[in-house]
Amino acid sequence: MANATYTPMEGVVRELDKKNTQALRDDKKVPAVLYGPEVKDNVFFSVDELELEKVLSRKQTKLVELTVDGTVYKTLLKRTEFDPITDRPLHADFYVLSSEHKVTLRVPIVLSGSSRGVLDQGGRLFQPMKVVRIRVLPEYIPEEFKVDVTPLKVGNSLHVSDLNLEGIVPIDPLNRTIVTIRPPKGALAADFMEDDEEETEENATEE
Repeated sequence: MANATYTPMEGVVRELDKKNTQALRDDKKVPAVLYGPEVKDNVFFSVDELELEKVLSRKQTKLVELTVDGTVYKTLLKRTEFDPITDRPLHADFYVLSSEHKVTLRVPIVLSGSSRGVLDQGGRLFQPMKVVRIRVLPEYIPEEFKVDVTPLKVGNSLHVSDLNLEGIVPIDPLNRTIVTIRPPKGALAADFMEDDEEETEENATEE
């Protein structure tokens, strides 16, 4: 599990009035606000729309190193409002991270490998959980949770408890299923369990 990386972004201080806000959007700028437990007064600024969309397009944790009026902030893109018709970003909230305060966020789960249950047994892979909610100090924020499904056979599952949770407090229950391998349509998982037992007995005999 790799720690998340910060995407650099420039912000320009803005005035708080509707006319200026609309002018910024017409100029492909997105109004934004900066806040956090160690920020005395909220900072109001704008960012380039294209740069913001690049961050939004990433599946990984959205950490941003913001430079506003010469000050650098380590932030989490906390919330973005979108136009319901054009889907353009209208406003963005950036939360300034503090080494003393845990933050709550959603981290994507990425599957890797090819399941034995799918390749060798004709099973079907289901991933009912694509993100996991956690509370964590900034230094432990993961880029993503990568899960290797290669050893999974029909009937096998992986749960939140199987993730690398060092320094992390999961909000989702530990027994929640992330991924499971179901039998082929019309088959029963018990049939494959018996095959596994026979395979184990054969290996024991050979030894």
